[in-house]
Amino acid sequence: MARYEFRKMEKKLVKYLDEERYAHTMGVMYTCAAMAMVHGYDLEDAQAAGLLHDCAKCIPNKKKLKMCSHHKISITDFEREHPFLLHAKLGAYLAREKYGIRDEEILNAITYHTTGRPGMSTLEKIVYIADYIEPMRDKAPRLPKIRRLAFEDLDECMYEILRDSLIYLEENPKDLDITTKEAFAFYKDLHIERFS
Repeated sequence: MARYEFRKMEKKLVKYLDEERYAHTMGVMYTCAAMAMVHGYDLEDAQAAGLLHDCAKCIPNKKKLKMCSHHKISITDFEREHPFLLHAKLGAYLAREKYGIRDEEILNAITYHTTGRPGMSTLEKIVYIADYIEPMRDKAPRLPKIRRLAFEDLDECMYEILRDSLIYLEENPKDLDITTKEAFAFYKDLHIERFS
C-alpha cells in the first residue's frame, strides 16, 4: 500500500503554485522517481520530496519572511537579504505541517535543494539534481552531460552542477550563499580524490 496520497497532495499543491511552477514540480517529481530507480533509493520517498520541494516557492517574499518569523524558522542575514531562498526552509516546514511529511530525510532534501550542502544524503542529491535537470529546464550549460551523469554518478554530478552554478553566481558575488560555496568545496575535494 502507498505511504503517500500523491493525488491528494497534488490537488492541494496546485492551489499554491502557478502553472509554470506546477509543471516544473511534476517534472522534478518524475525525474526524482527515475533517479531513485537507478540509484536504488525508495521510490515513494523520492517522489514525495520532488513533489513538495517547491511548495513554498510562489509565496511572496515579504510573506515568506513573516511566516518564518511567525513559525520561528531561523534565518540567516543572507536569507533575510535574499528571501527567495527561504522557499526551501519554509517548504520543509509546510511539507511537515500541511502535507503530513514526517521523514527527516525528505524534509532535509527540501531544505537543501537550492543551496546544497557538504555531505548530502542520497535523497538530498537526487532532489537537488532533479531540480536542475528536469525536462523543462533548458538554460543551464552542458545539460546533456549533466543529465547523463545524474544517472551514473551522483557525487560527480553534484560537482559539475555546483561548479557551473558558482561560475554563474560569481558574476554577482553578493548573491552567493556560503552554504553553496561549502557544498562546492566538499564535492570538489571528492572529485580530486577520485580522479587525480
